Amino acid sequence: LSSLSLSLFPTAVLLFKEAKIGPLWWLFSKMPHSAAPSLFHLFYILLFSLPCFYSTVFGIPFGSRNQRLYFNKMATYINNLQTTWKAGRNSYFETVPSHVIQGMMGVRRSSKLETNSIPLPVISYEHIDMEIPAEFDSRKQWPYCPTIGEIRDQSNCGSCWAFGAVEAISDRICIATDGRQKPHISSNDLLSCCKICGFGCQGGDPHQAWSFWVKYGLVTGGNYTTHDGCRPYPFAPCNHHSNGTLGPCSHDLEPTPVCKKACQSTYKIQYNKDKYYGLKAYSLHNKASDLQKELMMNGPMEVAFQVYEDFLLYKTGVYQHHTGSALGGHAVRLLGWGEENGVPYWLLANSWNTEWGDKGFFKIYRGRDECGIESEAVAGLYKKPT
Repeated sequence: LSSLSLSLFPTAVLLFKEAKIGPLWWLFSKMPHSAAPSLFHLFYILLFSLPCFYSTVFGIPFGSRNQRLYFNKMATYINNLQTTWKAGRNSYFETVPSHVIQGMMGVRRSSKLETNSIPLPVISYEHIDMEIPAEFDSRKQWPYCPTIGEIRDQSNCGSCWAFGAVEAISDRICIATDGRQKPHISSNDLLSCCKICGFGCQGGDPHQAWSFWVKYGLVTGGNYTTHDGCRPYPFAPCNHHSNGTLGPCSHDLEPTPVCKKACQSTYKIQYNKDKYYGLKAYSLHNKASDLQKELMMNGPMEVAFQVYEDFLLYKTGVYQHHTGSALGGHAVRLLGWGEENGVPYWLLANSWNTEWGDKGFFKIYRGRDECGIESEAVAGLYKKPT
């Protein structure tokens, strides 16, 4: 066994160095070969179980180059399929630990056993006869509402459930008032203060987000970079993609902000007087035509779907799942629909800033509940001041 240990000693040094396990590399490189066998035995099992150890404990593959290679091969595979969408490299998801990626998929549906959760009524439009056009884009339908075309950034926080809600609420307030009111509703206010919604940056329930708007109201608050409104978002935008112009995202999830029922000092309106309330909240029947009718009548809504690894690589086209493991539920904003090269699609806005995907937007296959996109639609109506 000692001869075997001596023969493997140089390999151990190189592997520990490559894995960047500093103390082990330093220890093995400094000790004399004659003293190696006894200590080497102690690390023998660890050496050959490092890939499993790293993956299990830290949530990342053994070496970032393996993760890069994995996603590069996935992109090549998708593009070789000549499918309905194009994949591309994404340096952020190549290096960030898997638990952070999964944490950004922040949809956590409330358990039916939770007494504080508020069930939403399910709306069906089967009885309403409407002519549905071949294409529809909320940005063109309501050009006087600038929030419809905006893309926000949730940063390294599993707050997609809050972003999808406040983005659609902002749009609907503008639409309901014919452009007279154009607030940026605060994702920070919803994220930090809605206790029935879930776990803040660790995920939440879109249904409860809309119920919270009706019962408690929400104040204004812009992006981190604008510092507009009562409670702007506290986390800076970061690169969720390759060759981005923003700073790198951290390799861990941000902590949930503290609920402060007060506006920032530079904002002149009091917290309680800055609130916008919903009249009612509801979910939609999982039928494509019902979602289309709701869009045409009231504007963008929040939807959730199952994200797979291949979605991270989306660049252009009409996404449909081909390969990769499930990462979790993600909430986004539904804006419209259409066809591209004969393929029906939904048009959506993500919350990973404008440098991800198609300038922050993406399309997904319409009419067959792709990744559950038609099964988790939530919306509500604005309560106009009397």
